[in-house]
Order: sequence, then structure tokens, then C-alpha cells
Amino acid sequence: MRPPRPEPSALSPSRPETTLAVTRGVARLLVDLGYAPLAEVTLPNGRRADLMALGPKGDIVIVEVKSGLEDFRVDRKWGEYAPYCDAFYFAVAPHFPDGILPEEPGLFVADGFGGAVVREAPVAVLAPARRKALTLAFARLAALRAAGVHAERLGL
Repeated sequence: MRPPRPEPSALSPSRPETTLAVTRGVARLLVDLGYAPLAEVTLPNGRRADLMALGPKGDIVIVEVKSGLEDFRVDRKWGEYAPYCDAFYFAVAPHFPDGILPEEPGLFVADGFGGAVVREAPVAVLAPARRKALTLAFARLAALRAAGVHAERLGL
């Protein structure tokens, strides 16, 4: 018989609580930076971006939230987001260990109240036709959600 799992303490939030808090904080940061974020966007390749945001100049950012070290170690799909954004960032909670994440992507650190840009992401500009298709799909997804339709997938 397995021993019961210990209850998460107030000092150690659960993985879903951490994910929710970091996602909320990064979304607030993105809004402060002039971006319009959408959470849980399923991309045309089937991967789900934790956050996808459209900037004031039409640039597209994708953010992958990592709730902890184990989440990062078991989830290596982040390389598959590049065809759908100009810049890619990881987002982690303040207690995430230093020196674990790769140096290439950008990095946000956030909690439930806001966040900070720790490292800017390199920019790989999307092709104009891809940008137009993604922007239209993003706008349609946002409009469907605003209308109360449960929608997650970008339709290209």
C-alpha cells in the first residue's frame, strides 16, 4: 500500500495553483507591455500554447508556463512553437531554480499579481503571409471567446 501524498503547504503551492498564478501574472504583464493575451491556444500543429499574445505592431508572442522543475523536465514540446510566433518565452514562478532553463528563449518571472521580463526573447520575424493568417485566426478566436463560445483552436 502506498503512503498518502502529503498535503501541499501554504509555502509550497500545488502545480495547478502555480500554473494558474504564473499564467495570470504573465497575462497582466503582457497587458502592461501593450499585448493582448489569450490563454490556452491550440496551434495548428496540435500543440497548446499556455499564452499567445498579439502586440500593438502585430508581433506575436508565445509563452510556455513551467510550474516547476518536473514540469520542465517532462515537457519538451516548446521547440514546436517557433513557426507560430515572433518571440518565445518561458514563464516561471519566483521559486523556480536558476540555471535550469535554456538560454535561448526569453524569460518571465511571475506570480499571481504580475511579473517581470528577466530575459528578452530573440526575435525571429514571421513571414508576412503566416503573420496575416495567424493574426486573423487569433482575432477570430478572441471574438468567439468574447461571444461566450468555448473555443481553443486557432483555425488557419
